[in-house]
This record gives sequence, C-alpha cells and structure tokens, in this order.
Amino acid sequence: MDWRFEAALKLSGRPPVGGDRPLLFPCRQTRAIPHGMENQTASDDRKILVYIDADACPVKDETYRVAVRHGVKTYVVANSFMQVPRDPLIERVIVPAGPDVADDWIAERARRGTVVITTDIPLAARCVAAGADVLSPKGKPFTEESIGMTLATRNLMDQLRSAGEVTGGPRPFAAKDRSAFLSALDLIFVRLKRAGFA
Repeated sequence: MDWRFEAALKLSGRPPVGGDRPLLFPCRQTRAIPHGMENQTASDDRKILVYIDADACPVKDETYRVAVRHGVKTYVVANSFMQVPRDPLIERVIVPAGPDVADDWIAERARRGTVVITTDIPLAARCVAAGADVLSPKGKPFTEESIGMTLATRNLMDQLRSAGEVTGGPRPFAAKDRSAFLSALDLIFVRLKRAGFA
C-alpha cells in the first residue's frame, strides 16, 4: 500500500471498511438493507453496483441516466426520504439518522466493481481502500495515488477554517463539471465491463 495512502487512512480515524457499528435496522420508508442484498453469492461480486452518497449530491439525475443506460443497479443512500425515479434499477435506501451512518453503510459494501459517488473525502478514502471506483460530482476520480494528498489537504483546510484563516469554500458547481462527471462515469462502466463485470 502506498505510504501516503496508508497515512491518509490513519488521519481519517476510520477503518477502510466495516467497523464496530451494528447492522442497520430498517426504516419505515424503505429497508436499510435493500431487498436482494441480504444473501449475496459469489456471482454477485461480478455485478457493477453504484452507491450515491445522496445528501446534497448535485448529479443524481446524471448518475441515474448513465447507470440505467448501462443496465447498472443504483442505490441512493440518505438518512431522510428522497424522491427517486420509478425504475427497478434505482433503489432508495434510508438509513437511521446519526453521524456517518450513511457513510458506514456505503463503505461496508464497497468492493471492486462498485462505483461510489461522493464529495466526502474520508468516505472516499475508505471506499478506495476497499477497491471501489470513487468519483466526485465534478468528475474527479479518487485513486490510491491521489486520495492521500486529497485527505491531507482536506484536514489542513479544516484546521485553517477552524482558526479563522480561511473563510472561502470550493468553487460553485458548474455546467462543465456536470459534463466531466457524465464522461468519467461512462468510462468507469466501460472499463469495468471490459474487466469482466456486468
């Protein structure tokens, strides 16, 4: 494992996958463990799956469009009700409220062949460690080579903001970001299918 990546995981304060959190119980609106995932078999490990860290995600519709075109199942994970299209390939998952509950749910299912859409850097680090493809809404892939520096920069900026030395945030989401995301997600699906995932 790259030393920067290993150091980034230590900085995050969280394990790559799993943890001590118990299994999530179903919510009233939908199951916390989607139907069909409770008894996964070895063949399921060759399926491409998408997990959207849905709170404040600006590219949910774009993800639906590309994933449905490729025939890929998408899970929209949030801790409150969220409207999703009526399509068998798109499933809403509502997890209990609490810090990092949605992140933990996604990270525990990340593996090679899964695609995670998130802006959360610690979550991205956990999923990259598990072998998942991780993509930001702006179309930037998180990789083993990049996540260490990204996480270190994020932690530094948090410290500077806490000290009042930095008041600005990231640049606003733009049309070019949407286009970059669509292209990057399509390329990930093509690459995974060439690698034998379906």
